[in-house]
Amino acid sequence: MALYSEKVMDHFRNPRNVGEIPDADGVGEVGNARCGDIMKIYLKIKDGIIEDVKFNTFGCGSAIASSSMATELIKGKPLSEALTLTNKAVAEALDGLPAHKMHCSVLAEEAIRAAIKDYYERHGIAYDKSQFPEPDEDKEIHEEN
Repeated sequence: MALYSEKVMDHFRNPRNVGEIPDADGVGEVGNARCGDIMKIYLKIKDGIIEDVKFNTFGCGSAIASSSMATELIKGKPLSEALTLTNKAVAEALDGLPAHKMHCSVLAEEAIRAAIKDYYERHGIAYDKSQFPEPDEDKEIHEEN
């Protein structure tokens, strides 16, 4: 059995939505000091809908694939729906990640949340702070088989 699924390899070799949005409405950057991965997500939002999303990721193939898939999953969606995206959903959409790479999908989820929080704060929009827990590098990451 291959270590990575075909979807992971496809999103690594041909990442979608790479780049930055210079006049982004929200930007989120997160990193994991333990593995060295850094993700930055840019959002363009109109009427509560994510019109465009781009990312820059410095990291391994799983980090790039997770960023690419996460942007595909939220593009065109309302912010409320993007906030429900979990790292497990990102990993499932990639047809799985090895257990030792699940932190990459966690970073994708955290980067999206950070970008949405930035959008709310930049535009003075009230939000439920409980939807934006601080990223936790030491949080245990489990993958159901």
